[in-house]
Amino acid sequence: MGSRVLVTGGSRGIGRAVVERLSDDGYQVVNFDLQPPEQPAPGEQYLCADVSDEAALRQALAQALQEGPITRLVNNAGIVRPQPIGRVSTEDLRAVMDVNLAAAVLCAQALMPGMAEAGEGRIVNISSRAALGKTERIAYASSKAALHGFTKALALEAGAQGITVNAVGPGPIATELFTRVNPPGAPATQRILETIPLRRMGLPAEVAHMVASLLDARAGFVTGQVLYVCGGMTVGLAS
Repeated sequence: MGSRVLVTGGSRGIGRAVVERLSDDGYQVVNFDLQPPEQPAPGEQYLCADVSDEAALRQALAQALQEGPITRLVNNAGIVRPQPIGRVSTEDLRAVMDVNLAAAVLCAQALMPGMAEAGEGRIVNISSRAALGKTERIAYASSKAALHGFTKALALEAGAQGITVNAVGPGPIATELFTRVNPPGAPATQRILETIPLRRMGLPAEVAHMVASLLDARAGFVTGQVLYVCGGMTVGLAS
């Protein structure tokens, strides 16, 4: 393929699986993260970037674009500040929105001119099943629901330029962090499994496969959609 793709938060977890899959698919991957990956993928370009800092993010975007246009974007970076409603602060809201929504907007703004010039582009925003509602996720769920609105609105704006915009919403995914907090066999882990129709956790590679599919040039008639990788958890909920 040879196209350049920017992945935010690509050094750990789902973002890492996305980077590795896209590298395998032949993309030139630019990874924005605060920490470098433990093992760089072939051809991966890592840039230390704090996506919560607008000035730092703009500088990293300008640096990445010096080497040419980037026609694929995966807005994966995200943070969670779990709190019940009585404990959520406006600082929590701002911090979560800055990373989960504002950074996605800034990245799209920077890359879309190059996509428009190329006559095609793909943007995939990583959301969450929590956008449909989850306890003690007031700030996080709100930010991901806002990301859905951004996805749909931008899809309408960008369509005439050949740019598609979609979101992928993972359910429980067995990342290293998730497994450390929810070890296999633990009662809490079993309770989660019982809520998943497939009765197993998802794998980071399964999310990466959906992302790669939406980035493909052949996915040009799919836009403005939120696709859940959740083992069936959202059936009947994602109206």
